[in-house]
Amino acid sequence: MVKNLLVHSEDKSIDKRSIHSLIAKLKSHFKLSISFLTISIIDSKKLREINKKYLNHDYNTDVISFNYSKINNELDGEILISFEKVKTNAKKYGVKYNQELCRIIIHGLLHLLNFDDNNKKNKTIMKQMENKLINKYNFTLLAGK
Repeated sequence: MVKNLLVHSEDKSIDKRSIHSLIAKLKSHFKLSISFLTISIIDSKKLREINKKYLNHDYNTDVISFNYSKINNELDGEILISFEKVKTNAKKYGVKYNQELCRIIIHGLLHLLNFDDNNKKNKTIMKQMENKLINKYNFTLLAGK
């Protein structure tokens, strides 16, 4: 188990140990320390409310990250994920639910590491890193799913 990592899921099928394992591998890959990290897997309605309240975006999304750290290689933040949107994305892209969840967790973590997808150039850079990490660590969440 990763110290200072809290995983909360409204989807009871999620294996929290697998998420800990994925974060441990990403922590090692990026040589990070974790002050505190919360990953919450919630329904789309709650995530949309958070998106609207804190980011002034009135639309559904699959992931939101809040970075509270002032130090690049020390994580202090939250990753909030819509399990409903992950299921929809998995069907859309023809992948397993846990594969898409892995991608979304990696995407959220990259945001905490100051990767951004706010323009075409940044989106390309972020997507390349995401794909690299997915190819390297995707197996982590696949057990039994």
